[in-house]
Amino acid sequence: MEVIRLDKVSLWRRTQEEFSYDLKKTLLSVLEGKYRKPAKKLVLDGIDLVVEKGEKIGIIGANGSGKSTLLKVISGILQPTSGIARVRGQVAPLIELGAGFDVEISVMDNILLYGVLLGFSRAEMKKRANSILEFAELQDYALVPVKGLSSGMIARLGFSIATDVQPDILILDEVLSVGDEKFKNKCEQRIEKFWDDNVTILVVSHDLKFIKNFCHKSIWLDQSKIKVSGETHDVVAKYLNSINNK
Repeated sequence: MEVIRLDKVSLWRRTQEEFSYDLKKTLLSVLEGKYRKPAKKLVLDGIDLVVEKGEKIGIIGANGSGKSTLLKVISGILQPTSGIARVRGQVAPLIELGAGFDVEISVMDNILLYGVLLGFSRAEMKKRANSILEFAELQDYALVPVKGLSSGMIARLGFSIATDVQPDILILDEVLSVGDEKFKNKCEQRIEKFWDDNVTILVVSHDLKFIKNFCHKSIWLDQSKIKVSGETHDVVAKYLNSINNK
């Protein structure tokens, strides 16, 4: 059964320079007659993708190729400019450090909030809270505001919540790039538990060894397009061959 389908999905986004172009500068440029329309970049170009229930898909490619943007479209964070994105099931995205957290409230309150946003009741999340805190190694920080945590702690918290609730679709973006080796090993061991389950996993990572060990299939994104898709070993080999040739 397919749980994700993208048909001819494209997305134009403003460039980072334009995102940082504040209102004051915009008004001044209008007054001086120098205003120009915000530049946009095609970050996804005609993406066709079908993911079946339970598949583990690796997404690889150079920085700026559209990997994280693709995950955001699948998660519903971004809407495509054109094309259709269909997703069936409960999605738990762990895409950006701290995304979905309210930094002003406590770790415990964020666990409850995150769970409710994923469709769980407060009572259910209270039952899960201790196991989430234990896995994230944050038992002593339950009442601390999230803004008081380090980036590594926030990454551990996000991963712990997303994997504890066991969603239908788990989306991970470079989650193993933050934290020490001990926690990375814990993450891998937890992901292994999803292996035989019917949980669908999409993971972006530059760790090609991890991708080869954990993903049945992979997608190589290049300049906003899917360049190659298929069995992971074949996709990774072609990707590495391209890098070596360059």
